[in-house]
Amino acid sequence: MKLECVFPAHFEQQISEAIAFLKPYTKRAYLVGGSVRDLCLSEPLHDLDIEVYDIEPKAFESLMRRVGAIGVGKSFFVYKLGDIDFSLPRVERKSGVGHRAFDVEVCQDEKEASKRRDFSVNAMMRNIFTGELLDFWGGKEAIAHKTLEIIDEQSFKEDSLRVLRAMQFSARLGFKIERKSLELMCGIDLSDLSKPRILWEFEKLFRASCLHYGLFYMYELGLFEKCFTCKVENRFFEIAHELLRYKQNFEEALRPYYFVYIVANRLNQEPLRWLKQLEAPNHYLQTFKHQPFFEGEISDEILLHVSLEMPISQWLGNYRSGVKERAQTLGIWDELFTGDVSVQEVIADGFEKEAIRYELKRRRIEKIKQQCEA
Repeated sequence: MKLECVFPAHFEQQISEAIAFLKPYTKRAYLVGGSVRDLCLSEPLHDLDIEVYDIEPKAFESLMRRVGAIGVGKSFFVYKLGDIDFSLPRVERKSGVGHRAFDVEVCQDEKEASKRRDFSVNAMMRNIFTGELLDFWGGKEAIAHKTLEIIDEQSFKEDSLRVLRAMQFSARLGFKIERKSLELMCGIDLSDLSKPRILWEFEKLFRASCLHYGLFYMYELGLFEKCFTCKVENRFFEIAHELLRYKQNFEEALRPYYFVYIVANRLNQEPLRWLKQLEAPNHYLQTFKHQPFFEGEISDEILLHVSLEMPISQWLGNYRSGVKERAQTLGIWDELFTGDVSVQEVIADGFEKEAIRYELKRRRIEKIKQQCEA
């Protein structure tokens, strides 16, 4: 089977160059992993992985050096050149505790090498010379049915990170996890994963287009308990409705934060606690430091009070219907509300040090009250 596809221009050039320098060594070099899946889905490509057969590790290393590739995982035979990762086909065997505790061996059999992949949709291979598609595990069929299905139960269980990958893949692709695969994942312990590695997978979820899928599998896989050490009431339908209804209102600059804000608040959890638990970088902590949450309708008065601390464009509650338009009308979308009360005016009235801030806020709150009563 051939996979017809058109690459972006910069990939066409890089692949042509790869074909040229690999041709003396092999006729078996394949696009592998997510790039083949995304080609089948007509999704944008950001990087490519090419697996090179019929070449010994030393010769491969020498070739990679000669063309200027940089070793990014030499123990795994991986080199980067431009937007492409080149690697030797391999099999992995668990050798200890943790996500990286694997012994690696080169493997020249395509089916055996592809067996180490997590899901059938990620195990397809496209020959860069001929365009031939190898699909040993039913990846095309899984794409057609929009399902994630485990290839090999034993190797899957050896890498607990794959449970989180399933969750974020589901949210990014809009795919359901096949029932038997889901049942296997539910029994996998995640305690060997580092917090940064867990956060990395959640960050992919935060930007996904099908956030309600990610939420659903957080419930199904017990990720609230396993990753955030909290038991939560199942309010899936209510929260999923909110994620779906308002996602078109998400501001791009705040996209990484809406999921946590909405889900944590609707579950009466503290968003900052979740983020600190995962040792999230400072930009998360700063964004969530002062983020009020309100149930029900958002009135102009509420918007004005929020804008005492931040412009509404920076408030994570700004996705609600009509909020942006009303904030723009009130002049507080990109600006704080001042009520035309200045710091200098407060100082001139004799206030000093900390008292200045409190008096400034009091006067501005009074202005809000007068404006809303008018």
